[in-house]
Amino acid sequence: MALDRNPTPNDLSAFWMPFTANRQFKKAPRMFVGASGMYYKTADGREVLDGTAGLWCCNAGHCRPKITEAIQKQAAELDYAPAFQMGHPKAFELASAVRDMAPEGMEHVFFTNSGSESVETALKIAIAYHRARGEGARTRLIGRERGYHGVNFGGISVGGIVNNRKVFGSLLTGVDHLPHTHLPDQNAFTRGQPEHGAYLADDLERIVALHGAETIAAVIVEPMAGSTGVLMPPKGYLERLREICTKHGILLIFDEVITGFGRLGSAFAADHFGVLPDMMTTAKGLTNGVIPMGAVLTTAAIHDAFMQGPEHLIELFHGYTYSGNPIASAAGIATLQTYREEGLFENAAALAPYWEDALHSLKGLPHVIDIRNMGLIGAVELAPIAGEPTKRAFTAFLDAYEKGLLIRTTGDIIALSPPLMIDKAQIDELFGKLGDVLKALD
Repeated sequence: MALDRNPTPNDLSAFWMPFTANRQFKKAPRMFVGASGMYYKTADGREVLDGTAGLWCCNAGHCRPKITEAIQKQAAELDYAPAFQMGHPKAFELASAVRDMAPEGMEHVFFTNSGSESVETALKIAIAYHRARGEGARTRLIGRERGYHGVNFGGISVGGIVNNRKVFGSLLTGVDHLPHTHLPDQNAFTRGQPEHGAYLADDLERIVALHGAETIAAVIVEPMAGSTGVLMPPKGYLERLREICTKHGILLIFDEVITGFGRLGSAFAADHFGVLPDMMTTAKGLTNGVIPMGAVLTTAAIHDAFMQGPEHLIELFHGYTYSGNPIASAAGIATLQTYREEGLFENAAALAPYWEDALHSLKGLPHVIDIRNMGLIGAVELAPIAGEPTKRAFTAFLDAYEKGLLIRTTGDIIALSPPLMIDKAQIDELFGKLGDVLKALD
């Protein structure tokens, strides 16, 4: 039987969509066909305000000229070059630009193609680093409950979102988890960092005592947890994790796939909180979501531990066909230039108080049990419908789309993270529409 290579536009059967209720979607598709600035365009010509920067990634907005032109020019000049034993200038240029933007102490950049790959890379580097230093027993990895670190086996092993883990077998061995930091009874409706919960970091001492520090390679946390529903670190929590890791010779990895590149008003969450990890994983905002790309940032100490032995030997047996891809590199360079030239990180920081007030104005609306925010990010937590978890938030998602607003839901939590180019009028539009959605919920 010949394959139909020209399916009609309404043939949706071939594409198995990720993280999607496929059957529901294909009965009533929601299709974007264009985008510009802060807005998507639907097939029927409606504009939809992007309240989520795509999937936390389009920090500079959509179809930005500098990024588009850089991709077009690079595709015509050099489409692909191998990254194994060969190079091309733009990968080195981008690595230098990322290093210059990163917190002082982050000196080296290893390119990947996604946040999930960045996490896998960082975990492997952590274990290999200890072995290179003669501490090969350090193989254990510590994540956190409700943590999200992508969808590959390493990421879901150290991650702590139940539905991402439970049907995929035994996962990696030698993994333990810190408790999550969500304390709604004490921290509900907090503006910025919660007051309560720094003591939760001390559970790392219990884990160290249980397994022995000499067996633990790394701790990985999101400095601000995004995909689980926007959980802010309690005051003093990250500082305490840093102290304990340093005390026991454990590497601290910040997963900055969401928080990197301006989301909190600083280039990285490490800057925002004033806590320097040993490695940082990034992706999303690195190329504005336009071309898949991620990166792992490391200190010189980690990098230099591998630079031993004969110079003709490969130091790290790890990498990807598309590491530092020329077109992705060009997109990354143009993206970082756009952030800098348009002052988008500064815009996010300046608008954060206005965003905070607008978000918290939703307090008291039907079913709203918590609101959380930091930088240009926020969450509205809804009381679940008894026996039907996630349904209330998903209903809000569908209604918001019909009203011209894109939001993201995780469980019964609405997450918001607009492009950093947003202005006050668009913030008013976003929360005006979301308020109408919440008022209409059953």
